[in-house]
Amino acid sequence: MKKLLLVATVVAASATSALAQNNIVKVNILSPLVKTGSFFYEHKVSDNSSLQLGGLFTNWTIDDETKISGFAITPEYRFYLSEKHAAPEGFYVGPFLRYQNLNLKTSSIEYDPNTGEEYTSTDEGTLNTFGGGVVVGRQWVFKERFALDVFLGPSYNGGSITTKGSTVGDNTLDPGPFDGFGLRTGVTFGIAF
Repeated sequence: MKKLLLVATVVAASATSALAQNNIVKVNILSPLVKTGSFFYEHKVSDNSSLQLGGLFTNWTIDDETKISGFAITPEYRFYLSEKHAAPEGFYVGPFLRYQNLNLKTSSIEYDPNTGEEYTSTDEGTLNTFGGGVVVGRQWVFKERFALDVFLGPSYNGGSITTKGSTVGDNTLDPGPFDGFGLRTGVTFGIAF
């Protein structure tokens, strides 16, 4: 009976080890620098490819004048190029799409030329963009449980700002790096299972 239990444990551990690298849950460790949470789920599709879904949430105030809050969703298909390692480990190329929904709010101090008094002017709007790009990167899986992923690549997002309230016709909102050409980069740490 003890031998049967030992064999069953070894088989279960081997099966768990074989499945250990089919999924990875990751967090971008650079995103807190810009008051953002960026999370990813990657699923192995074959020995040389995987699908990844990313989610980004932000609530960022810049210079006490501009506030950006919202989310982004980024689906990605990864082609692993390494002959030494099966997905999700090794060098890869990952084309991706991205949808962003961001709320923008800027405040500035203005002066009334008639009275000389100052007042605070606020502009608010919603930026919706859709775009994509491609990243190149390298992912390492350590001890069949921990993953480190580094990636970099160009992106493009296009969209429009819908202003709110009295700012219609007097739009001073600038989408900045969230609209147009940009760079997508990250360093993620994750758990494989």
